[in-house]
Amino acid sequence: MERIEKLIDNLPPMDLMRSEKMTLVQLIIPVESAHRAISYLGELGLLQFRDLNSERSPFQRTFVNQVKRCGEMSRKLRFFKDQISKAGLLSSVHPVVEPDLELEELEIQLAEHENELIEMNSNSEKLRVTYNELLEFKLVLQKACGFLLPSSNHAVAEERELTENIYSNDDYVETASLLEQETRPADQSGLRFISGIICKSKALRFERMLFRATRGNMLFNQAPAGEEIMDPLSAEMVEKTVFVVHFSGEQARTKILKICEAFGANCYPVPDDISKQRQITREVSSHLSELETTLDAGIRHRNKALTSIGYHLTQWTSMVRREKAVYDTLNMLNFDVTKKCLVGEGWCPIFAKVQIQEALQRATFDSSSQVGIIFHVMDAVESPPTYFRTNHFTNAYQEIVDAYGVARYQEANPAVYTVVTFPFLFAVMFGDWGHGICLLLGALVLIAREGRLSTQKLGSFMEMLFGGRYVLLLMSLFSIYCGLIYNEFFSVPFHIFGGSAYKCRDVTCSDAKSAGLIKFRDPYPFGVDPSWRGSRLELPFLNSLKMKMSILLGVAQMNLGIILSYFNARFFRSSLDIRYQFVPQMIFLNSLFGYLSLLIIIKWCTGSQADLYHVMIYMFLSPTDDLGENELFWGQRPLQIVLLLLALVAVPWMLFPKPFILKKLHSERFQGRTYGLLGSSEFDLDVEPDSARDHHEEFNFSEVFVHQMIHSIEFVLGAVSNTASYLRLWALSLAHSELSTVFYEKVLLLAWGYDNIVIRLIGLAVFAFATAFILLMMETLSAFLHALRLHWVEFQNKFYHGDGYKFKPFSFALITDDDD
Repeated sequence: MERIEKLIDNLPPMDLMRSEKMTLVQLIIPVESAHRAISYLGELGLLQFRDLNSERSPFQRTFVNQVKRCGEMSRKLRFFKDQISKAGLLSSVHPVVEPDLELEELEIQLAEHENELIEMNSNSEKLRVTYNELLEFKLVLQKACGFLLPSSNHAVAEERELTENIYSNDDYVETASLLEQETRPADQSGLRFISGIICKSKALRFERMLFRATRGNMLFNQAPAGEEIMDPLSAEMVEKTVFVVHFSGEQARTKILKICEAFGANCYPVPDDISKQRQITREVSSHLSELETTLDAGIRHRNKALTSIGYHLTQWTSMVRREKAVYDTLNMLNFDVTKKCLVGEGWCPIFAKVQIQEALQRATFDSSSQVGIIFHVMDAVESPPTYFRTNHFTNAYQEIVDAYGVARYQEANPAVYTVVTFPFLFAVMFGDWGHGICLLLGALVLIAREGRLSTQKLGSFMEMLFGGRYVLLLMSLFSIYCGLIYNEFFSVPFHIFGGSAYKCRDVTCSDAKSAGLIKFRDPYPFGVDPSWRGSRLELPFLNSLKMKMSILLGVAQMNLGIILSYFNARFFRSSLDIRYQFVPQMIFLNSLFGYLSLLIIIKWCTGSQADLYHVMIYMFLSPTDDLGENELFWGQRPLQIVLLLLALVAVPWMLFPKPFILKKLHSERFQGRTYGLLGSSEFDLDVEPDSARDHHEEFNFSEVFVHQMIHSIEFVLGAVSNTASYLRLWALSLAHSELSTVFYEKVLLLAWGYDNIVIRLIGLAVFAFATAFILLMMETLSAFLHALRLHWVEFQNKFYHGDGYKFKPFSFALITDDDD
């Protein structure tokens, strides 16, 4: 046993198996080099600062003014970005790199650019409003003339007379119409008019309101403006309608003007004299052309200014973000007593100490400080953060594990095994090498375009898919492998590895009443024999195969989880966990379900017809009874009795010893006896003398016992439920296979049976749609989620605490758009 332990201790450390060793460090930085030192540490990205001012609000911290200035500059940069976007311009893909700017210089530049843009926008808006008014005036003059001239009464676009004059016996009532009266002098008829323009969407409501307000004593004429006009507020093109309202009386005029104002209608004066109308139209057209030229020149000047800003926008944004991040970090530091140095604390990996010291020395030299930065290691009471060095390939698997919970500091990392077991269990449920090839092509496309996609801003779904491209790659490769074992290509079997070992007894082999297949040569060399497809024993055979395989895989993975708990206990030097947790758990699980796995393998190897359900049930109900025809090997019955007794002994073994031993160790420890135990991790207590009494008071035997009881009951019940949970591998594999068969036989083959190209194309389209959206998307997501569940619950609960916290270093590379 000692030799085995020495061999295990001498094994080289595995990457990702344990998180990086961390240390708590303290920095004492002179004020003059603080900014540069923090900047260099941000570029390095290997130090996580602790907030020494957590009791202070953000407005009470030292560098709050600098943070506010950076926030204001960020606002200006966002304003520039919005303006560039609204103008339809693009920020430069290859931005101009300027020499390093000081923050004060950049602040002045941004303020100048903002004021210039605001002034240009203001002038442009004023010109646009004037232009729109003149354009509307021109349209009103053009359209209203048709309503006002008697000769063109029949040429107007639309005319409504909302008065009480009605047709009678196909003749007008002998009353002069308003249009006839309008040609008379105003002092004789008293008829007046108001002309203007209104949004087309409001025209009907506007007309009704006028009719009600004047009690029908008005004539409303309208016509489409013919041109869309830009709304200065929303910058959208709006359709408008020109109207002319004829009325009589000052009171009606007041009402109509108020209604126009309420509906946002613009009224324009149109003279009665035709020569004056033409003169005004010429003047308005002249002003419009001048304004149009001025507006175009203003837009060109504004776009030129925005383009100039766009060249530097990326660099400025990056600089402001960095400065804000530096001052936010400086706010986490404290001044020392002399107010000449800043004191900071933080976590860093041990391997990074040399790099951090070099960066600090460089900061001291570059800032021409007379006093160097002091860097020293501190003792820590709290648990360090967890940090795994991952790459593009392993990062996605680490994220899958971290989504359940971040590993406790230095505990075994499930991601090492998840790299293989996760895509493999997915493939067991998804196995079809045709579908696997489709997934492989998608994964290869994402990997081939990795360089371009990594620099783009993707949608949430696409970002998730791109982040898991290597997970998708392995999932597809394992799906092809399992599909070859199941011998399924879009549910169709192929004789890839030679001829079948079976042949039909008669021509009705696939009939349910047939005697079935007979074996006439050696077994099919790899995977499932293709002759099982279509036979009456196909479903019972595949169900039996996949169900037993699911149990074998589940028991193997659960045993791996318990073995990892042993490595955790050895690493943390907790012999209690080895003796009273690992050993009884291994005994209990393998006495029952390890034995079941052994029976499955023996049955496969011997071809026995024993009923394993009967064997396992009567192992508990009647362990001493003769097994009869269900006996698989000599000595099976006494072995079952021994395994059953071991399983029964393992339960109190897990439950009782550990709490009582902990209580004994605790009492001896604080009474001064066996003081040497302080160096071990039998009981997780701090070794500081000051905290000894506190921990002595906090120890609660009943709480420890209840916790151990819950843990033991959870494991015993979980051993049964978790094993049953692995049957989802069989269930989803069967569902995927049957769905694929249904789509192939009932859609594709059925359509292909018709001698009609249209029906065949429709069948092919339906089959392709079902394959892509149901089998490749929904089934992939379903299998992914079930594989996730098997890892999070059935595998990781055997050894993984997942109650740590992630190492989040101060790094410029980790700053995102949300940090603005």
